[in-house]
Amino acid sequence: MAQTGIPYLFMRGGTSRGPYFDRNDLPEDEASLSEVLIHAIGAGHRYNIDGIGGGTAVTTKVAMLSRSEDDWADVDYFFAQVAVEERAVDYRPTCGNILSGVGPAALEMGLVPVTGAETRVRIRAVNTGARIESVVQTPEGVPLYDGNAEIAGVPGSAAPVTLKFSEVAGGVTGAMLPTGQARDVIDGVDVTCLDVAMPVVLARAADFGLTGYEDAADLDANGDFYGRMEPIRRIAGERMGMGDVSGSVTPKFAVLAPPRAGGAVTARYFMPRACHPGMAVTGAQCIATACVMPGTVAEGIAMDPTGSPATLTVEHPTGAIDVLMEYEAGTDFSVKTAGLVRTARLLARGEVFVPGAVWAG
Repeated sequence: MAQTGIPYLFMRGGTSRGPYFDRNDLPEDEASLSEVLIHAIGAGHRYNIDGIGGGTAVTTKVAMLSRSEDDWADVDYFFAQVAVEERAVDYRPTCGNILSGVGPAALEMGLVPVTGAETRVRIRAVNTGARIESVVQTPEGVPLYDGNAEIAGVPGSAAPVTLKFSEVAGGVTGAMLPTGQARDVIDGVDVTCLDVAMPVVLARAADFGLTGYEDAADLDANGDFYGRMEPIRRIAGERMGMGDVSGSVTPKFAVLAPPRAGGAVTARYFMPRACHPGMAVTGAQCIATACVMPGTVAEGIAMDPTGSPATLTVEHPTGAIDVLMEYEAGTDFSVKTAGLVRTARLLARGEVFVPGAVWAG
């Protein structure tokens, strides 16, 4: 049987990379969709040798776009995290880095019209329900990719993509603090279970015998840390109402330490079976929230901002990421919006092929 070609854009979004599809070009049912994505990425081999994945969790991500039926949004963004060495797809999380490319991709696909020198694309994150406004530079009627914006973890510079997130609290679990409190104790370790943009379990690096300043490679080689962290993450997932998370990439896990370069906090973010080489956009929002929320494990570690709005800089293995937070302090703490600047670049366009026996199209 002939192979099936599926149109796609291959893009870098923030510090991640992957194919961006029109959702209408893919199977409707989830089982068939997963098989298509597994074969397109080449999941099940550490090099993704039979697909277009890059052999790491940040290069096996997929964005699927469609015109939105939401009255507020222009486009729906459905995210899939495809595994590297396993034949598996997780639709529970979202990805803020891949989101950086959604605005440009929607314009490239003709899902949203260019409206001027800058085009505002209103995006609904299907996985979490978050609403995001993306501002894309379009001075000549098409997305601009050249520019002077630099982000840690990406060489060179590119045109800025401004992202402003709203309705990010409780998108997955239904509550900003899904366990009902700012701090829990699991296996003798203080943790904060927080759902802002992404469900994350946060702990202090020192409680695992870490400094918090280790690089990603050293942490990935630390089997003792993962052996202790993963059971805590699974118990936390159950307490957060997420059920058995042993086969899921959520909740993520992060360890915190005092800042060393003038930021608000130092963090190492786990995906969860590998340390992120930099920092996830959604993870940064969750960590920044912990820095301004009373009673979390960040208290006493993070630099306390003077008030809202505040720019919180999260230091990570390859640099830092800034999060502009608007929040209500006090006993009725709430997050209003979180803003970031990222970059994206179109790398290729064409068709990716899957065996016809997998999907005939």
